[in-house]
Amino acid sequence: MKTKSRGRITMAVAVNTSRFDNITMAPPDPILGVSEAFKADTSDMKLNLGVGAYRTEELQPYVLKVVKKAENLMLERGENKEYLPIEGLAAFNKATAELLFGADNPVLHQQRVATIQGLSGTGSLRVAAALIERYFPGAKVLISSPTWGNHKNIFNDARVPWSEYRYYDPKTVGLDFDGMIADIKAAPDGSFVLLHGCAHNPTGIDPTLEQWEKIADVIQEKNHIPFFDVAYQGFASGSLDEDASSVRLFAARGMELLVAQSYSKNLGLYAERIGAINVLCSSADAAVRVKSQLKRIARPMYSNPPVHGARIVANVVGNPDFFNEWKEEMEMMAGRIKSVRQKLYNNLSAKDKSGKDWSFILKQIGMFSFTGLNKAQSDNMTDKWHVYMTKDGRISLAGLSAAKCEYLADAIIDSYHNVS
Repeated sequence: MKTKSRGRITMAVAVNTSRFDNITMAPPDPILGVSEAFKADTSDMKLNLGVGAYRTEELQPYVLKVVKKAENLMLERGENKEYLPIEGLAAFNKATAELLFGADNPVLHQQRVATIQGLSGTGSLRVAAALIERYFPGAKVLISSPTWGNHKNIFNDARVPWSEYRYYDPKTVGLDFDGMIADIKAAPDGSFVLLHGCAHNPTGIDPTLEQWEKIADVIQEKNHIPFFDVAYQGFASGSLDEDASSVRLFAARGMELLVAQSYSKNLGLYAERIGAINVLCSSADAAVRVKSQLKRIARPMYSNPPVHGARIVANVVGNPDFFNEWKEEMEMMAGRIKSVRQKLYNNLSAKDKSGKDWSFILKQIGMFSFTGLNKAQSDNMTDKWHVYMTKDGRISLAGLSAAKCEYLADAIIDSYHNVS
């Protein structure tokens, strides 16, 4: 505020400036921005295949029946809302480590796993990134090309350097395994290798068991540290054990490793922000020290985690009836996604007369499919067909209904063949 004096009259002149004028507008989030554009579209044919959230055949959000039962149990018990410890709910931490490694795994009995509850997968990854930055200064994280859109943001924010390893082969719309192995071999010894435990996001392309063995061989040879992101355990194949097989394979070799977990997809707890970071160490003593530092990192970051989702997970896993019901619902959700994946492939194969092989869609797993469409073709999907997706060609099959498979096939065929 500036003042001007003219004799006895004082005039106040407002100056419209802000201390925040040098802050620029952030770009829209490439994934969450898709949902905003979808909501603004008035077309009856619109499809939101951008965000990875499960939908029913009627394309409505789904709250698992077992989650409702677990919440009713919490109400009956009259549980309070007191702060959790920094490391989270003890019953949750025990349950999540057992789900990941297997309840009878020696690494748990030997108390070699440091586990703390985190803010879903993102928060758990962020805590681990801070651990890397603090105790492995200069170490690089290798990230698959492509990867989930938030991975790079997380490591950039934590000031952890990263580089990419080859993963997706556009020629085959499959895994570039030779390129992946070569890049992991070429990385500086002692690097962290970020691996998607199952249902790779965004491609849906997973290594075979034999390929996982070779990946483990190279990581051991190079003294690298594997860092798994497990966001879809039980949701990819419908089996909790099958989807954890990659992590358990590495653990059985005696390797030290990190694993971030999320319960957004497999229990539908998207808004509860419930997950965990696990660090498997070579000794129980090391695990105690690592856990103390994970807690030290978490304290100034968010103090302690929320309780509601943690109690849901602990109740579901801790009650045999609930646990079996959860497995049935996971199989149902995974089965519906497999069904629309098959139906989409059938429609593409029947309608596309060019002879193009669409079988790569069936070889992919989980909620996503990497269509192989480029940015211009993806833009056509949205602009002409009202199909909302990320610009890298990824679609979420969890947001597709059987009734819309034919329409989506028409959109993909038109975009692939008529847009360069």
